[in-house]
Amino acid sequence: MKTHAVTHAMTVDVEDYYQVAAFAKVVKPNEWSQWPSRVEDNTDKLLQLFDDAGIKITFFILGWVAERHPELVKRIHAQGHEIASHGYSHQLIYTQTPAVFRDETARSKQILEGIINTPVTGYRAASYSITRKSLWALDILAELGFTWDSSIFPTRHDNYGIPGSPEAPYTIVTSSGARLTEFPLTTAKVLGQAIPAAGGGYFRQYPYALSRWLFDRASLNQTKPQIFYLHPWEIDPDQPRIPNASWFSRFRHYTNLKRCLPRLERMIDDFPFGTISQSLGSVAISQTLTLQDLAGSPENIVSTKLAMDSGRRDK
Repeated sequence: MKTHAVTHAMTVDVEDYYQVAAFAKVVKPNEWSQWPSRVEDNTDKLLQLFDDAGIKITFFILGWVAERHPELVKRIHAQGHEIASHGYSHQLIYTQTPAVFRDETARSKQILEGIINTPVTGYRAASYSITRKSLWALDILAELGFTWDSSIFPTRHDNYGIPGSPEAPYTIVTSSGARLTEFPLTTAKVLGQAIPAAGGGYFRQYPYALSRWLFDRASLNQTKPQIFYLHPWEIDPDQPRIPNASWFSRFRHYTNLKRCLPRLERMIDDFPFGTISQSLGSVAISQTLTLQDLAGSPENIVSTKLAMDSGRRDK
């Protein structure tokens, strides 16, 4: 039998194909209801896959979707999976005011909790849009009763990322003194660069052998928990095509949709997966950062970490 030092986190961001950031310029939220929904059927396929594999995972569910598909949320919960919030309208946080973000996030949390009658304490931002421009969102999450987050990508990207931020789970102290556990998205160090290896479009665009190698490298031989994500629409090659989207947006969204599900099956077979809570429970979290630390330069974050590590060795 295989034995593993850690459990990695498998996550699904439950949203429909027309709600993604890549199409935000051509499909507005007030037009979403005009498109045929495929999120329920695609999520049910994933539920069957995870049931066949005998694993429980974390589903980050968009409030807009939960409002219209409450029975889907109930099925996910009834099968023992962890339910967390993906916000309400899938807008980039740094394009919202704090007041709008607070209202939408509270609304999503209330919708989910009303459906499953269980506290929802985990959150993931649309398109990982907690960046140095929107760290104030972490204060609001703590105010609303969230205890953990998985929104920060420690890499460089045109829409997201906090380069130089920790690559392992860590604690964030908010402005009020409240604490959030952050589970950052997986990156692997290659030639000193943080290469995204957490799933999604990267998983579809990379050859599977490269995805597996990067994920294994990031895990340091299965001693460091990592996090994987995908969306229900990524296993749906027959979804309607969005007209008038840019070439780059179409490339990001449609590349290798046919290959995603078979690759996911291999990924589940190659690595031990569970929920975020299970994964966090498999490792000790020792690093703590303030919002000021995260707002600083990558060099300052590294200096903070080194100082903390030195302080622990001196004890």
